[in-house]
Amino acid sequence: MKHFPNFITSLNLTCGFIAIIFAANGNLITASWFILAAMIFDFLDGFSARLLKAYSDIGKELDSLADVVSFGVAPGIIIYNLFCKSVLLNAPANYNSDVLKTILLMLIPAIMPVCGAVRLAIFNLDSTQATTFRGLPIPANALAVISVVIAEHYSSSSMINTFTGSPFLLVIFTLLLSLLMVSRIPLLSLKVSNFKLKGNQGRYILVVLVLGAFAVFGIMAFPLIIPLYIVSSALSLLF
Repeated sequence: MKHFPNFITSLNLTCGFIAIIFAANGNLITASWFILAAMIFDFLDGFSARLLKAYSDIGKELDSLADVVSFGVAPGIIIYNLFCKSVLLNAPANYNSDVLKTILLMLIPAIMPVCGAVRLAIFNLDSTQATTFRGLPIPANALAVISVVIAEHYSSSSMINTFTGSPFLLVIFTLLLSLLMVSRIPLLSLKVSNFKLKGNQGRYILVVLVLGAFAVFGIMAFPLIIPLYIVSSALSLLF
């Protein structure tokens, strides 16, 4: 049973790989659902490791490698596709039409997996992030990306369409998420050791805010999850 958490981590990596295939072929919504499945396996591998007390150095490294693929590379390819669509190009880009545009189309999305990898490397060496995070967790980065895709696909919001159709806004979005991952901003860890109110105020605030957002905005609340997570983290500092 000691290898069971690693098996679940492998399922995370598998989902990330499949997401890349779909994203590379322009099927962003299916890629997004596979990334969401990878998040579930990412949660379950840590949960099973704690439950079975099956910790290992190999498991720690495997988890980071899987996270880079599922929550760094796969969302980066989704961003690349959104960029291509926003500049009226079909992915893959026409590499002979505009060299500078093509280089930017590839380099800007590449910032995301690079910062994600740096964030994971720092996390693995930082013993202070056991109960709180410093910087945006890489799964949260992926959730921010796929939430836009899901909201666009399942709603008819002109606001989302305007966002995904603007190269400028996509650049800001990509850089902001990437910089947040390598920042030292204190953010909530969602690992719960008990369900008491004391010590979990920020987590309960997050649950209330997210449920409220879905009650009011429906599917359009998906892109609000990460901003609400950051707000909840800031409010938790008051307790």
